[in-house]
Parts: sequence; C-alpha cells; structure tokens
Amino acid sequence: MFERLKRALVESFVGAVALGYLFAQAILHFVNIFASPVVGWVTRNEYREMIPASAGFSLRDTLPELIRFFLLLLVGYVLLRWLYFNPLKREMPAPGPSPKQEA
Repeated sequence: MFERLKRALVESFVGAVALGYLFAQAILHFVNIFASPVVGWVTRNEYREMIPASAGFSLRDTLPELIRFFLLLLVGYVLLRWLYFNPLKREMPAPGPSPKQEA
C-alpha cells in the first residue's frame, strides 16, 4: 500500500510540491524565531501601563517557533528520504511470448 502511495506521489510531483511547502514553512518559522522576541517586546512596551511585566526581551517567545521549525524540518527530511532517496521498484512486464517468438 505504501509503495503505491509513494509511486503516486513521486510520479505526479505532488510529493515535490508538498516538500517545497513544508520547507518553505520551516524557513518562515526559522525567521519567526528571531522576530517573535521583538514582537513580544514591542507588545509589552505598548501595554506596560495596563499590564505590569518585564520590558526586556524574553527567550520564551522563541520556543513555540523553534519547536515548529524543528518538527517541520524533521517531517520534511523524513518525507524526502522516503520519497526520493530510495529508488522506486519498477514493475516488470507480464511474462508472455516475445514478439520474435510469434513470427
């Protein structure tokens, strides 16, 4: 069953598009690792009067993006290995008389 799914994903290029999407999402989450502390800092500074909180950068803001980045990278790597690093098994033609034997 998995061999048929693998063949369909590789031959129709759906697997390549899905891998591209996964790796693009991983890149976006990698960028957000560096952007999320800045966003948290700006938000805390905007609402400092209403909610007393520390005004510095917090590395806790990066953890969700870091986890998403590594999980997407791991899933993309596993799919890449499964789909493209193991060659597809080619189906052999059905046994029967060859064209030379019929003549």
